Amino acid sequence: MQKLAIGMFDSGVGGMTVLKEVKALLPHEHIIYFGDTARVPYGNKSPQMVTKYALESALFLLTKGIKLLIIACNTSSAFALQILQRKMPIPVIGVIVPGAKEAVRNTKSCKVAVIATRTTVKSMAYDKSIRKLDPRIEVFSRACPLFVPIVEEGLENDDIARLTAEKYLGDLRGSGIDVIVMGCTHYPVLEDVIRQTLGKDIKIVHSGKETAKEAWTILNEKNLFNKRGRGKCEYFVTDTPESFHEIGGRILGETLAHVKSLKSLDYQDLLFSS
Repeated sequence: MQKLAIGMFDSGVGGMTVLKEVKALLPHEHIIYFGDTARVPYGNKSPQMVTKYALESALFLLTKGIKLLIIACNTSSAFALQILQRKMPIPVIGVIVPGAKEAVRNTKSCKVAVIATRTTVKSMAYDKSIRKLDPRIEVFSRACPLFVPIVEEGLENDDIARLTAEKYLGDLRGSGIDVIVMGCTHYPVLEDVIRQTLGKDIKIVHSGKETAKEAWTILNEKNLFNKRGRGKCEYFVTDTPESFHEIGGRILGETLAHVKSLKSLDYQDLLFSS
C-alpha cells in the first residue's frame, strides 16, 4: 500500500496549487493528477452535475491504483466530499474543511472573509464549516468569477488583476475581517494582489497548504508513507494538453512531464480505462 499513488482531481488546472503544496510536504509520494479540462469550469455547474463529474473522476483515479484521494477543487469538495467518502474504499479529503479549520485558528476578530466561485459561495460550504467550528464567527463571502480567467491568461501581475481585486474586495476594508480564505484553487496565484488590496495585516489562508497537512496526517496515522525515492507526478486531462502544460507549468514553476490526454469524451469509458 505504501508504494501506491496519491490521486488528485480538479475541473482543470487550478488544483495544481494544491499539488504544489502536497509535493513540497510529501516529496517521496507518487501523485496522479486528473484535470477534467474538457468540462471546466465546474463553478457554474449545478450541484448534480458537479457530483456526477466528481464521481467519474474519482472512479477513474481508483482504476490507477491509489491509497488516498484529494479533491483538489472547492466546488467538488462542497458538493461531493461526503458522497465520495461513503463510496470510496480509501480515505478521501477535500479542500474546504482544512481551510475552514485554519481560518478559525487564526481569527481574533471573529470576522472571516471567503472568496470563491459563485457555485461554492452559493453552497455556503465554507460558512457552514467555519460556523460549525465556532458559531461566533461572522463570514463575509464574495464570488470572484473573473479571478480564474485572469490567472489562466497569465495576467496576475497586470493592472486588470488589481482593478478586479479592488472591485471584488475593496468593500471588505474596514469590515473588521482579519482572515481571508482563498476558496478557489486558482486564487493563490493572486495572493500578492489580494494582499495589496486588503493590507499586509490580513491573514490569507491557502486551503492547499492545509490540505497537504491533512494528507500528511492521514498517511502517518495509517502507516501509508512511501519513505523511499523521489516521487513523480503523472497527469491526465480530458482535452488537448497544451494549455494545461503552459498554465500548470507556470503554477508549479517547472516543465510538466507525463501529461496524457484522454482522447475519448465518452466518460463511461473513462471509468473503466486502465
